[in-house]
Amino acid sequence: MPYSVAIIIISDRASSGEREDGCIPVFCAALDNTLFEVTRTDIVSDTPEEITQALQVCIDNRIQLVLTSGGTGCAARDNTPEVTARLLERPTPGVDEALRRFSATKAKYAMYSRGVSGIAGSTFIINLPGSPKAVRESLEFLLPTIEHPLKLLASEINDCAKEV
Repeated sequence: MPYSVAIIIISDRASSGEREDGCIPVFCAALDNTLFEVTRTDIVSDTPEEITQALQVCIDNRIQLVLTSGGTGCAARDNTPEVTARLLERPTPGVDEALRRFSATKAKYAMYSRGVSGIAGSTFIINLPGSPKAVRESLEFLLPTIEHPLKLLASEINDCAKEV
């Protein structure tokens, strides 16, 4: 059974229609296999209320993986990490560190990304940057290992020592 995935784009311009989002197609192409089923996509503004509402719907509906894109930089309206962190019960800072370290090999400004990740209920949330290129590269890095934490959250693994 595929893991349910929600994609949340956080962008004032995309949510208002001023700019077409280019990240959802990248997500869908990368997640297009039998392991994942994109069950929800949302485009919301950078307001904390809209971000909170979109994330909370995913948590309440027990979506297994939520990938956000946007709002992770240093601009005044980049609220994604703070809002996400308030909802997390168990942060996964190793993911954040590894993603930034990997991204720094691809883009000189990657070290300024403030994205966070972690678990809220049975939902794993990961903040990604807002560009299609960064989304593609981040997914190429994350997807080879993402099944392990999803199996753990779904209680499909009882003994990590037996995992290869």
